[in-house]
Amino acid sequence: MRLLAFLRRWESRRRDRRRRPEVTAFDECVARLGPGDIAIDCGANVGKFTVPMAKSGAEVYAFEPNPDAYAALVRATAGYPNVRALQAAATTGPGQVKLYLHRYSDDDPVHFSTGSTLVAGKRNVREDHYTMVEGIPFAEFIKGLGGRRVKLLKMDVEGAEVGLLNQLLDEGLHERIDQVFAEVHDRQNRTLAEPTRQLRERLAALGASHIRLDWR
Repeated sequence: MRLLAFLRRWESRRRDRRRRPEVTAFDECVARLGPGDIAIDCGANVGKFTVPMAKSGAEVYAFEPNPDAYAALVRATAGYPNVRALQAAATTGPGQVKLYLHRYSDDDPVHFSTGSTLVAGKRNVREDHYTMVEGIPFAEFIKGLGGRRVKLLKMDVEGAEVGLLNQLLDEGLHERIDQVFAEVHDRQNRTLAEPTRQLRERLAALGASHIRLDWR
């Protein structure tokens, strides 16, 4: 492994340990899950947050398009029949899409899978280094649940969350979800700064306080 890639991996792990509090609002929401509930993990990666959801007995849907991360996710959730792992990206439309890979993904495909994104222009990816993945229209997926409420939606999709959340708002589907924890990526991709600001204003105007953009 190249030295720079090793140092970036070490720094990211140290940063995650430092900034994550012992108990978060997300953890509390996971603790309230139970059998009969629906939880969705968009950007499940290797299952770090999927597994706690699964332990509750809830019906869990985990979206992960990166093939290396998906293989690890399947292994991590193998003992939980209540988890459905989907090797696909949550998208605003049907069809295959480009998944841009982290520039160090060749050095450690699983660790650097967290940087994979559908949005070109992110600082840590190369636009000539991508794989084609299946996209599942997320709004249609929510509709396909047959009117059942989603207790918890975690969304960490490296910049694609703005389009997904706006589409949910457009179709009123946010009202079927009790709590949303989303990580936004406007600091990593300048082109997302204005759309993210507009999304924050839209959520505030709608009083949609159950949709949080400050996760992690």
